[in-house]
Amino acid sequence: MSVMNNIGTSGTSPHPVPRNPVSLEHYTEEAEQLFADLAELSRDVAGVSRPSYGEAETRAFELVEKFAHKEGLHTYRDNAANLVIELEKDQNDADYILIGSHLDSVPQGGNYDGAAGVIAGLLCLTEIKRTGTKPKIPVKVIALRGEESAWFGACYLGSKALLGKLEESEQELLQRDDSRPLKEHMADCGADVERIARGELLINISKIKAFFELHIEQGPVMTARNLPVAAVTGIRGNIRHRRIKCIGEAGHSGAVPRWLRKDAVFATAELITRIDDHWTTILQHGGDLVATCGILSTDPQHHAMSRIPGEVTFSFEARSQYEHTLAAIEALLHSECATITHDRRVKFEFDKPVKTPPAVLDQGIVDRINNACIAEGLPVEAIPSGAGHDASLFANAGVATGMIFVRNRNGSHNPEEEMDMEDFIRGLSVLHRTITEFSL
Repeated sequence: MSVMNNIGTSGTSPHPVPRNPVSLEHYTEEAEQLFADLAELSRDVAGVSRPSYGEAETRAFELVEKFAHKEGLHTYRDNAANLVIELEKDQNDADYILIGSHLDSVPQGGNYDGAAGVIAGLLCLTEIKRTGTKPKIPVKVIALRGEESAWFGACYLGSKALLGKLEESEQELLQRDDSRPLKEHMADCGADVERIARGELLINISKIKAFFELHIEQGPVMTARNLPVAAVTGIRGNIRHRRIKCIGEAGHSGAVPRWLRKDAVFATAELITRIDDHWTTILQHGGDLVATCGILSTDPQHHAMSRIPGEVTFSFEARSQYEHTLAAIEALLHSECATITHDRRVKFEFDKPVKTPPAVLDQGIVDRINNACIAEGLPVEAIPSGAGHDASLFANAGVATGMIFVRNRNGSHNPEEEMDMEDFIRGLSVLHRTITEFSL
């Protein structure tokens, strides 16, 4: 349901909010140039590639930092090698508002995923600087390292390191292209890997009054509902297995009857079908779940058309807004594997799961974002995020957190991401209005 002018049904203030658009259209040209420059420094065969804790990500940091310096803003790198931008060098211990997102991308991905949030924060700070506004609560921007899991197999690396949550096993993960461990890449970028290894908290979270992240929506909901901008209610958590192995027995495809087979492919296919049935049931009962097997393969050194496959490896990922749903689907996965093991005489070997808890975003901030949308003359509908974001780490660390989605066509994690600059400016205006009113 889309609520155009009365947002009391979504939990926000039922009192009328006057329309008073404060357009930031004058930043259109600068935003277009920043996005174009980011794309140019990270072009790949298709789309862009900015590896986590890699050279292209560092060049993206330098591009943003150069613009900030031109505007008279102060910058520094924190102990996790993230980039922080301030109005002026912070010489006191005041509370502050933090705006952040990431600048890395998936391999051959889109140019807006993450970068839209960093550029929006940068331009918000620029507007405050140019207009001489003196917010009662200082505003900072952070460009976070390594949000994408594609390069090392783990996500939110810069956020986790900053918040003392980067596990030792994650620091040893190997980069997909050069097979060097994450901790070496972090050290190359200037991170304090010794403090990170000790799990130290590298930021005083008690001083963060609120965390905001603007991001493109990575699904089709906003396009389908004609929503240029939307507040985000929560972020799905996930459970991930990078590598599950089904072990059967190879044999001649014509000589082994069904009742004597130990076919790893048929066993895996049955498992996926059973999980899909559970998924359907959960949705029918009003639950929230998405499940994916993004990797599924037999061994190319052994597979053949006339050979019963003796081994299959596959990945498994489930996402939900609810911890109990993630726990249930994990239990069902193991239960179904046990049944199939008995019926098809195969066995399943699991790697250690990687789990990220769901995050509920601050309702007060959701209300403020909705009110800002109304003031900007935009339709209002708060929606959940199916994708994960750095914001979830801050929310689960106890920081009041809000997210703003900007409409994006053609999905994400692909070169076809398509965000209209007009929508970005609308999102920028909503973000600017929300943080300035928050800090008054």
